[in-house]
Amino acid sequence: MKRSGLVAGLALGTAALFAVTACAPREGGASQNRASVDEAQLVASLPAAENPVDEIVWSVVEGEPATLDPGSSATVIIPNLCENLMQLQPDFSIEPGVAQKAEWVDPVTLKLTLRDDVTFWDGTPLTADDVVYSLQRGQNPASQWYAAFVLVSGIEKTGDLEVTIRFNAPDSTFLDSLAGGGGAVMSKAYGEQAGPSLGTSEGGLMCTGPYQLESGGWKPGSEIVTTANESYWGGAPLVQTLKYVFVTDGSTLTTALTEGEIDGAFNVPPGSRGAFEGDGAGSLIVGPSTASFSFGPATAEGPAASPAIRQALSLAIDREKYIDTVLNGLGEVQKTIVPPFTFNQTEASEIYQAGYDELAAPEVDLEGAKQLIADSGEDVSAPLVVAIPAGAKEFQQTAAIIQSAGKSIGLDIEINEMQPADFGAMFYDPGARDGIDFVATQGYIETPTVGGYPSLFMMPEDRGGVFNWSRYSNDEVTAHMEASRTAADPQTAAEEFVAAQRIFAPDQLQVTLAGSYQLTYLSDELTGATTSIAIYSSPWALHLGGK
Repeated sequence: MKRSGLVAGLALGTAALFAVTACAPREGGASQNRASVDEAQLVASLPAAENPVDEIVWSVVEGEPATLDPGSSATVIIPNLCENLMQLQPDFSIEPGVAQKAEWVDPVTLKLTLRDDVTFWDGTPLTADDVVYSLQRGQNPASQWYAAFVLVSGIEKTGDLEVTIRFNAPDSTFLDSLAGGGGAVMSKAYGEQAGPSLGTSEGGLMCTGPYQLESGGWKPGSEIVTTANESYWGGAPLVQTLKYVFVTDGSTLTTALTEGEIDGAFNVPPGSRGAFEGDGAGSLIVGPSTASFSFGPATAEGPAASPAIRQALSLAIDREKYIDTVLNGLGEVQKTIVPPFTFNQTEASEIYQAGYDELAAPEVDLEGAKQLIADSGEDVSAPLVVAIPAGAKEFQQTAAIIQSAGKSIGLDIEINEMQPADFGAMFYDPGARDGIDFVATQGYIETPTVGGYPSLFMMPEDRGGVFNWSRYSNDEVTAHMEASRTAADPQTAAEEFVAAQRIFAPDQLQVTLAGSYQLTYLSDELTGATTSIAIYSSPWALHLGGK
């Protein structure tokens, strides 16, 4: 679908990525008190397309990525380029991908059998050497997937199309990571030649996915142009050219989408729900997600580090009003940071669901909150500072709600709107968190690895707790989480996680405010897109095209 005119003049920019993977500020407006969504009607994917399309323009609302290297970035562009060994489905189940078989030879040995019909964009066949190279990149501490590989003791080629992975202990989470960026396949020869520039606009990529990045296709500050891989083993996509632009301003994006100047976008602003549901060039599709808005402690000192203070703030916030105000009705009350969509297709889903169901639902109890503060013994005379990214209306609203909740129970909350670079720095530079008590974020779970996300917040730092800034320590939680990861069977893994969750959920390491639905706006002339949170790991444009 050719577009011209307005797109070229749209404001382009970048937004800071924060929280765990691809959590970016999004524009939003005031609530219009619209009806909530029936969860049974959430759409994970649209019917496959039937007709070819010359070109589609897609906006990446989080902004232009610094790199397309799957080990260093989490953008919706990558899954269409570099596919994974296992393929994440729109419903969050996992199917074979480049690896046609993955079998545990014993509790600490995983054998991968690769497809024999996979080629890179340049026509060279995929080999076991390429997969070994790709997986070993995940063992680099600089990789965002490093935590998935900490129990791996060796990765080796054991056949032309066979790779064997050995572990120091059983790892119930590893196979899931192969359906995410940890299992992304890249050309060894190309990667070694590109060196540090791999994945950049200068260095490029060489992968096996349904779309390819042509030389010169990335025009920094403007667009990334990809073309159909006609030799893709799963069949060539119907869209010949998929062009990505970077419109981060919510009102500008809304206008461009509804007027048909941009064909589609994920993570569109919920504040524009009225415009998206009105007359326009496309439709709003609401899908299931693992994303949630929350805030958590940024310090190990003072009231913010106390579970009682976080519990008190939680009791002062009306979740239904939060969803109506911030998400315009496009979200759901969520009991803890791991929502059911994460595990609903896993082998032990019933155990996980039962554990989730037994958790107390969020409630409003101002007198109980005040009593918690009084009993905590914390000195709350000084203001507590909550940090948010500047210019992000959903987070401005979130901070205002936290501030109002604090006032209602005797806590003075100050809001610090930080520039994107400064806000992002907090996630890797402890000094950047000086003077900050809470950080408000939006995070999501990329693959069905149930314990991975919470581990970041409540495990000791030397055991993966990279966001455990309050230095939370509970020996029982640590023991259950480690037992869950090293369990030899899915049922035991689920039981151990539920036992840990039973303890850490009430401690509110992250005060979960709401689960947010996956929001996609797509031209009415198109169909076939994945519309669930699986967009971050699966080749969502493979079946995209004309109706």
